[in-house]
Amino acid sequence: MQDRPALLEGLARIAREAGERVMAIYTGAAPVGATTKADGTPLTAADLAAEAAIAAGLTALCPELPVVSEESAERAAARPPGPRFLLVDPLDGTREFLGRTGEFTVNIALVEEGRPTLGVVLAPVPARLWLGDVLAGRAERREGGAAPGRPIRVRPVPAAGLVAVASRSHRDAETDAFLARLPIAACRSIGSALKFCLVAEGEADVYPRFGPTMEWDTAAGHAVLAAAGGRVVTPDGAELRYGKYAAGFRNGPFIAWGGGAAPAVQGAPTM
Repeated sequence: MQDRPALLEGLARIAREAGERVMAIYTGAAPVGATTKADGTPLTAADLAAEAAIAAGLTALCPELPVVSEESAERAAARPPGPRFLLVDPLDGTREFLGRTGEFTVNIALVEEGRPTLGVVLAPVPARLWLGDVLAGRAERREGGAAPGRPIRVRPVPAAGLVAVASRSHRDAETDAFLARLPIAACRSIGSALKFCLVAEGEADVYPRFGPTMEWDTAAGHAVLAAAGGRVVTPDGAELRYGKYAAGFRNGPFIAWGGGAAPAVQGAPTM
């Protein structure tokens, strides 16, 4: 098993390779079509190309680690992945990819004992990479994927009010009701794991999600945010956990918080 810095750099390299596959399709001349999976979500050639690149890269980098990926989750859900495994979303934000908003990411995370401890989130547009090592307390952002990156940290709660980020494609009434109980100065709608990264680098303060997500949607962003000093908790304040294979790796509601103390309002967990 590689040491943690080498493993994190390897995951970053694999994410960049997958991002190149995604961008080749995104910027290609041919129209991007999609099929519909059994769960009703779209699937494109970019999902499959990124999945293939990541699978090959992880097999070469760390063959001893089980991999749970969005595109192979049915096989993984049949048995526990063990205490250490990788969670992969080869293209998070497929709807945003199809809508050509640029708000999609490649997500890879290492989970240990139910917690994401390493994570990389690549935004192919505009070629930006976030990395997090929770155990080392190291989080950074790289432009174009090049090292070294800029260290990032969550910010204290601003006196002028919180900046919230919410899902562009999956915002619901429960999210709106939660935000209405907070001193929100501004709210930005954005797709994919980018929301975690904005909180991690101090551009936002809170990201609530009450609609369904899967573990591969959140693990990498969770790791980046936790490494930057934030938290991802359930509505009752417990840390969001991973490896829920019996539930098909489905998450319940969660709130991602940045720095400082969460406002003491009804329905908001405390930090």
